[in-house]
Amino acid sequence: MKHYNIPIFISHFGCPNDCVFCNQKKINGRETDVSLEDVENIIETYLKTLPKKSKKEVAFFGGTFTGISFDLQKKYLEVVNKYIKLNLIDGIRLSTRPDYIDKKIIDLLVEFNVTTVELGVQSLDENVLKQSHRFYPVEKVYEASKMIKDAGIQLGIQLMLGLPGSTCKSDYNSAKKVVEIEPDIARIYPTLIIKETEMAEMFKEGTYRPLTIEEAVNSCKKIYSLLEYNNINVVRVGLQPTEELNDSENVLGGPYHPAFRELVEGEIYFDFLTSDRFSNSNLEIEVNEKNVSKIIGMKKINKDRLGKRFNLKINKNLNQETIVINGKIYTRKEVLRGEIDEPNNNKC
Repeated sequence: MKHYNIPIFISHFGCPNDCVFCNQKKINGRETDVSLEDVENIIETYLKTLPKKSKKEVAFFGGTFTGISFDLQKKYLEVVNKYIKLNLIDGIRLSTRPDYIDKKIIDLLVEFNVTTVELGVQSLDENVLKQSHRFYPVEKVYEASKMIKDAGIQLGIQLMLGLPGSTCKSDYNSAKKVVEIEPDIARIYPTLIIKETEMAEMFKEGTYRPLTIEEAVNSCKKIYSLLEYNNINVVRVGLQPTEELNDSENVLGGPYHPAFRELVEGEIYFDFLTSDRFSNSNLEIEVNEKNVSKIIGMKKINKDRLGKRFNLKINKNLNQETIVINGKIYTRKEVLRGEIDEPNNNKC
């Protein structure tokens, strides 16, 4: 059954401080507070267009939901819960900070059928969190994650690459700690410099240098592979393109690309195809048609780089979790494992 989110952007509501990278108004396009009537209107509008036979969740994005006053949290959830009781909505998902989860909050979320909580962890390196003005002890992440999972709520973790004070290695170490936590889903966001943020001033002063696209892809491909290999569903890689982000006046620097995930996927498969196991032999490749873009890379870059060695054939009988190279079947897990293990692929 197809899944749909009904997004409700509560811009910057509840957030206890301004992280150096954050300007929520530019990220999600909303500049005003959301009333209870707004929530109803948004849900009603989406219900008119979404297929009846589909899974639908209301998603509170953009702010620290559990940092809002307790009464207002309850009122928002009550509005959505009316639709859940009528079997028109299947659940609620929201995002918040790890240090804004406690037993009282968890009890409220369970009472009103919250199905997913995504924690804006960003990094599990305390030095990086301090330099990003987002400090909380790393233990808070573990504590909040356990409370969410113990309550039977799906756990999501969001990571940011290239924050102030971070390195490729520290970002990868954060990902390894995420694997220990075992969330259900994850999001990976390369850090962008958004207008009207403290990071924008740091960039102008020369005290912060953002990752290049190449650096971000090289860092992300290893982290993405590690998470997916360990059965963590990476639901997003890179910020979702919006009119605001596509406006060069709003994004002052950083590795923004509207198809960032496709860049990462292409590099993962290029690394696999050029690994020692294939030496310099010709590559007779068979894939499911839905995997062709991953194999050939963005704008066919992999095909161009491999030249005459590269021969691709569509095999409709193959599932998306396998690829045949020179007559041998390789699983998606083997491709991802190669990215994690291969030292030449993982220079930091």
